[in-house]
Amino acid sequence: MGVISMTQRKKILYGLFGIIVGLCIGALLRNYRTLEIVSMCNTINSMKQKSALDIIGLQPSELPTNSQNNLVFVGVMTAKDFLQGRARAVYETWGKRVPGKIAFFSSQDSVAPDLPLVALKGVDDRYPPQKKSFMMLHYMYEHYIDRFEWFARADDDVYIRTDRLEKFLRSIDSSKPQFIGQAGRGNSEDFGLLSLEFDENFCMGGPGVIMSRETLRRVAPHIPTCLKNLYSTHEDVEVGRCVQKFAGIPCTWNYEMQSILHHNSSGNRAFSGNLKSKEVHSAITLHPVKKPAFMYRLHAYMLGLQAQELRQESLLLHRDISQMTALLQIPRINKNLAPGVPIFPEDETSTGYLGDHNVLGATPDLNRHRPRTLDEVIEWDFIAKSLYSGMHPNPKRRTESSLKEGLTDVVREIMEHINNFSRQRGRVIEFRELLYGYMRVNSLYGQDLILDLLLVYKKYRGKKMTVPVRRHLYIQRSFTEIRVREIVDGVVPSQAVTSSPRVSPSTDTTRHFSNATGLDRISHRVKSLFNGFERLTDTLGNSGISSSTGTRRDRIVLVIPLSGRSETFMRFLRNFEEVALRQDGATDLLVSMYVEPVETPMIVALLDNLKARYPDSRINYSQLYGNFSRGVALDHAIKSPHCNPEDILFFIDVDMVFTVQSLDRIRHNVIRHRQIYLPIVFSEYDPRAPSTILSPGWLASPTTERPKMAADTDQPRNFSVPYRITNDNGYFRQFGYGLVGIYKADLLRPDLKGFSTDITGWGLEDVKFLENVIALNQRGNQRLQAIADGRWDPFGTAAPADGSVPSPPSEELGIFRAPDPSLVHIFHPIHCDTSLEEAQYKMCLGTKANTIGSFNMLHDRFTHSQTLLMFARTHSQNRGNG
Repeated sequence: MGVISMTQRKKILYGLFGIIVGLCIGALLRNYRTLEIVSMCNTINSMKQKSALDIIGLQPSELPTNSQNNLVFVGVMTAKDFLQGRARAVYETWGKRVPGKIAFFSSQDSVAPDLPLVALKGVDDRYPPQKKSFMMLHYMYEHYIDRFEWFARADDDVYIRTDRLEKFLRSIDSSKPQFIGQAGRGNSEDFGLLSLEFDENFCMGGPGVIMSRETLRRVAPHIPTCLKNLYSTHEDVEVGRCVQKFAGIPCTWNYEMQSILHHNSSGNRAFSGNLKSKEVHSAITLHPVKKPAFMYRLHAYMLGLQAQELRQESLLLHRDISQMTALLQIPRINKNLAPGVPIFPEDETSTGYLGDHNVLGATPDLNRHRPRTLDEVIEWDFIAKSLYSGMHPNPKRRTESSLKEGLTDVVREIMEHINNFSRQRGRVIEFRELLYGYMRVNSLYGQDLILDLLLVYKKYRGKKMTVPVRRHLYIQRSFTEIRVREIVDGVVPSQAVTSSPRVSPSTDTTRHFSNATGLDRISHRVKSLFNGFERLTDTLGNSGISSSTGTRRDRIVLVIPLSGRSETFMRFLRNFEEVALRQDGATDLLVSMYVEPVETPMIVALLDNLKARYPDSRINYSQLYGNFSRGVALDHAIKSPHCNPEDILFFIDVDMVFTVQSLDRIRHNVIRHRQIYLPIVFSEYDPRAPSTILSPGWLASPTTERPKMAADTDQPRNFSVPYRITNDNGYFRQFGYGLVGIYKADLLRPDLKGFSTDITGWGLEDVKFLENVIALNQRGNQRLQAIADGRWDPFGTAAPADGSVPSPPSEELGIFRAPDPSLVHIFHPIHCDTSLEEAQYKMCLGTKANTIGSFNMLHDRFTHSQTLLMFARTHSQNRGNG
C-alpha cells in the first residue's frame, strides 16, 4: 500500500507541475499577443494621427501657384497583401520621381509605416474595387483639390515614365475639364452588359486615368450618388459613367492614347522579354507589371534611356558652345571667354568638369577623317541580307547579332525623331524595311552609316493618303571622350566582383604594336587602368603570392591535349619554364597525352626532368590510349585530381606562345561564377616564300611540325620579347574557340555540359562547348519566365502555392572575347584527313586557307602567276558554260 500511495503522489505532483507550467506558458503567450496587438494599434493610431498633408510630405504653404512640385497627385490603388511587394516596388522606382506627390490607397486595416499610405475607412480589399476607387477620388477631392493641377488614378501594377508625364501634362490646359485615358467600350463578351449608350465610353483603369482639377471638382460631390447606382462590376466603367454624367465629358477619343497609355495583353509575362521595342519607348505608362522584379528591371531600363537622352542633350550643348567659340574667334586652346571668365566653371582637375567642347562639340561629318595615303583609307562594309567586307577573312557572312541590334536602335531613334511632331503635322511615318546600307568604323571618330530605308508616309489630317517612300540616312555615331571610373569607399559594380586580385595596371601591354596609333595605345592603357580599378578580390582561395604587389592570386593550370609533336612540345616547355615558372610563379601544367610508342617516352622524360628541377611546381600528366580526341583529353584533365575547384583552367594548344601578359589577362578576364574568357589569338601565316605557296604539292603536306625556314636559327627564342604583330605575318583568328579560360568549379556545374567526348580528332569540340555555354546563358529568359509564372521570387516576399521552396535559377556565365596580341599561334602545316566528319573536314580546310597569307601577298601571288590566272580563267569559263 505504501508503494502504491507513493506512486499516486508522484503522479499528482507531476500533474500539478504540468498545470503550473502550462498556465505560465499560456500567460506569456497571451501577454506577447497583447503586446503585438498594442504595437499594431499604436502604429495604426500614429498613422491616423497623421494629417493628409503629412502622409504625402506636403507643406501647407505649397500650392500650384508657388511650387513646381504640385503638378500632379497620383493615387495608387493597392491591397494589404501587395503592400510589401508591388506597392513598395512602385514607391522605390517611379513613385519617388513623380512631379508632385504619390499616395497608396488600401483597406482600413492596412499598415505600412514607411509608405505614404491612406487606409480608407470602411473599405476592404474585395474585388472588384468599386468602393475603393470612388472613395480614393473622394479623399483626393476632400484633402488635395486645391493643391494640385492634375489627379491620376493608377494601379499598383503600372509603370509611369514620370519625365514624360510631366512634359505631357504641362502641354495641356488643366483649368478645363479633362478626362484622359485609353478609351474603351468593352470587349465582345461585355457587349450589352455595360449599359453604355452608343456615344459613351470609359477610360480603362489599367494603364491609368488622369483628371484635371476641374473634372474632379465636378464629379467628387456626386460620388455617393454614383456608388448607389452601379450598373456593372467594372469600376473603371462606373467611374467613366460618373464623369460623363456629372462632368459632361467622355474619355479622350484619341487613337494615340493606345501608345501613350500602353496596355500589354500578355498577362503575367508582360514586359518580361526584350524591352527594346517601339511600344516601350513611346509610352508614358506601361501596364501590367505584375511582379516587383519586373518593376525594378523596367525602371533600370528607363533610367538608362534617360541617361542616353541627357547625354545627347549634353552633346548638343557642347556643339552650340563649339560653334559660338568659333564665331567669337576664340582659339581652341583657350578655355576662357575673356580674361578671368572661364567657359566652364571647373577645369579638368575637378570632378565637376563638364568636358572638352572641342572634342564633344565636333559637328558630325562623314569626311572628318581625311586620309593622306592609300593605307589610311577606311573601307566600307556593305549591309544587305548578308554582310560584305572586302578585308575580312570571311567576305560574305551573316550579319552579327550585335550589328543587328545596333541598326535597330539607330532606326528606332531616327523614327522617333522624325515622328516627334507628327501630332501637330497630322501625319506619321512608319519604318518598313532596311533595303541596304554601308558601314565603317573609325577608331578616332566613331561609326559612319549610310542607310537606304523603305518607309510608309501616312497622312490622317486633311486629304488622307498612304504612300511608300524611300529615304537615305547619313549618320555618324561619334565616340566621346575617354572616361575612367574609380571605385571608392568600397562601392563595387556588380560585374566587377571577382575571386582574383589584379596586377598593377601601369604595365604597358601594347608597346609591341608597331602599327598602332598613339590613341590606340592610350585607349588600351586606360582600359587596363579601368580593369585594375574595377576588379576586386572577394575570396583568397588556394593561390600564389605576387612578389610585386604582395597579394594572393588564383592559380592557373595550363591544360594541353597532346598526341606526339615532341619537337613542338620542347618549345612549349621552354616557353612555360621561362614565363610561368621563372616570372609568374602561380601557373601549373597538366598534360593530357595520348600514348605513342616513339614520342611518348621522350615527352615523359622532358616532363620528369622539368619537374625535378622545379619540385615545388605542379607539373603533372596523364596518359590515354586509343584514337586521339581533343574532347576526351580535355574531359579527362578536368576530372583529374591534379587541379582544384578554385583553380583557373586554361585550355591551350602546344603550338601557342604566351607571355606574362597572357597570364595576367586570364586572371583579369576569368570571373568565378560570372565570366569565362575566350581570347582571340594572333595566328601566324605560312612563313615560307610566296613562290612556294599554292604550288604543286603544297596541299599534300603530311607533317604537322613547323618547317625550318632560312631565317631560323638554332638559338633558343627569348619568350619575354613581344611578338611582332603586323598585317603581313599573321591575323587574329576570330573563328577559333579552342583556347578557353574558366574556373574548374564552373566547369563542374551540373547544368553545364562539358566537352563533347564523341568527336574524334581535332575540331568542333570547342564549338560544341561554346554552344553549351550560350544555351546556359539563354536561361536568363527562363529566369524571367519563372518570375512571371510565380515559380521563383527573387525577393522572397511570397512562397509558392504548394508550399515548396524552389531553388533559384543558375547564374549565367558571360563570354568575354578580345584580341590578345601576347597569345601567338606559331604556324605549322595543316593536313586535313579526308576520313574526318564533313563538318570537321570543312573547318580544317577553312583554317588551312586562312593561314596561306595576307591579302596583299595573295594579290601579288595571283597577279604575277600566269598558271594561276589561266586556271582561274578556265574555271570561270567552265562554270559559265555549265
